Amino acid sequence: MRIALEHMPDHARLWVYQADRSLSTAEQKAIQQQLEASFEEWAAHGQPLTNAVQIVEGRFVLLAVDEKAYAASGCSIDASTRIISQIGQQAGINFFDRSIVFRTPQGIDSVDGLKGKSAVKAGTIQPHTILFNNQVKTVGEFRTQWEVPAAESWMKRFFNLVVS
Repeated sequence: MRIALEHMPDHARLWVYQADRSLSTAEQKAIQQQLEASFEEWAAHGQPLTNAVQIVEGRFVLLAVDEKAYAASGCSIDASTRIISQIGQQAGINFFDRSIVFRTPQGIDSVDGLKGKSAVKAGTIQPHTILFNNQVKTVGEFRTQWEVPAAESWMKRFFNLVVS
């Protein structure tokens, strides 16, 4: 059973899939429809999973499941990953992108995940730059820890190196 993300409890498990580029409005609409259809019958061992699926910021697919009644099994998680992968392949989008995605005054930007230190040295990412923390594990963490200043993220070590 699918519900709106805003109705998911804070304890609900969450997966964040990051697209390798921004999605157009038409792409977002088409992909959202595919996601909703694909996860309408999502189940674990025959038990329906209460879930939410939503595209946010034109770049991220959020998949949440309230495991209070039934937990997502390994098979159901594998199935969800396959669904996201298939939708991405059909649309020519990699939803398993590992870039560093952040806010700028102009919108959302990204740099190669291996170039974080260089982005700090170049001033592209500064201590106050808002990063998207896709390592959040629950809806509650998403609500409070998804957008974080770079200096309070895993990238803080790069600022220490630049200052030193």
